[in-house]
Amino acid sequence: MWIDFAIYLAACLVAGSTGGLFPPGEWYLALRKPNWTPPNWLFPLTWMVLYLLMAYAGAQLAQIDGAGHALALWSLQIALNALWTPVFFGLKRIRLALYYISALWFTVAACVFVFWQYSWIAGIAFVPYLLWVSVAALLNRSVCRLNPEVT
Repeated sequence: MWIDFAIYLAACLVAGSTGGLFPPGEWYLALRKPNWTPPNWLFPLTWMVLYLLMAYAGAQLAQIDGAGHALALWSLQIALNALWTPVFFGLKRIRLALYYISALWFTVAACVFVFWQYSWIAGIAFVPYLLWVSVAALLNRSVCRLNPEVT
């Protein structure tokens, strides 16, 4: 189980490394954002907790015979997760990023449902992730609406 956890955590950290490759910077700071935007310090802290939960869910599923489809879904969500940051912060295409985060939201929601069928613990582990992606998607949408000239 620990080796599987380390492998899934490594995948999460690779996805999360896009934040270091494409930091928000001055461009993001200059965008108009809703007043409910979480403080910047909360993002890395939240993602670390979520990555630990995601890795745990993946490791749990890896122990279950026949959970290949669930693990494929896990792989899809981490790929979409990794792509959002370069699109939003790297390309500065906030409307295109909204499509990516929408796809990520549906994939994470599917993960909660599918994972629950194999392990309720794995399903529960993805609930905070779904909530955070919901907030991030609403934030992405709000930034699009508040900055129509940028999208």
